[in-house]
Amino acid sequence: MREIATKAEVAVGAAYYYFDSKEAIVMAFYERAQGEMGPAIEEKLADSKTLEARLRSVISFKFDYFRPNRKLLGALSAHSDPEHPLSPFSLQTAPIREQDLGLFVRAVDASAVKLPKRIWPYLPRLLWLYQMGLILFWVYDSSPEQRRTALLVDKTLQMILLILRFANLPLLLPIHRLAADLLDAVYTDSPENRSGLSK
Repeated sequence: MREIATKAEVAVGAAYYYFDSKEAIVMAFYERAQGEMGPAIEEKLADSKTLEARLRSVISFKFDYFRPNRKLLGALSAHSDPEHPLSPFSLQTAPIREQDLGLFVRAVDASAVKLPKRIWPYLPRLLWLYQMGLILFWVYDSSPEQRRTALLVDKTLQMILLILRFANLPLLLPIHRLAADLLDAVYTDSPENRSGLSK
């Protein structure tokens, strides 16, 4: 808090007047980021014609937006436990997470992707988790201009799109049932599942 107050050129007491804790500052950062990114990403989704283009737009925009704060995201990555209030998977961050998830719902709904009915509702959430993994990799990517992250995005996105393209082949029906059962089990809402990632 002392460092923040110094940077803001205010007394430490004044910093506590606006934010009663470091956690409150981080939550304000999350909320501001979501508020600023949301409308811009919505525009990019509207201008994109394919699921690939939409996903690339969302991911690349987030990289650009968070670039000045990579060190902060690195520090916050220590709080991935859903029980921690600053975790992106916590109950406290659920409203921000749900807004972000809405972007992936719109990206999927506007696409021509066809999946079995039991799996389809999970796709936006799985894609949201996918981009969270990419962001975490990007935060710690020390390659020049994070080139390894760019390669990871390209290759994994190609893989995902290929899987989605062939997902409805009759040969894969047994796998569909297994995948649906697994997703149902993982995302079942229960007192034990407090990650904020349930349906």
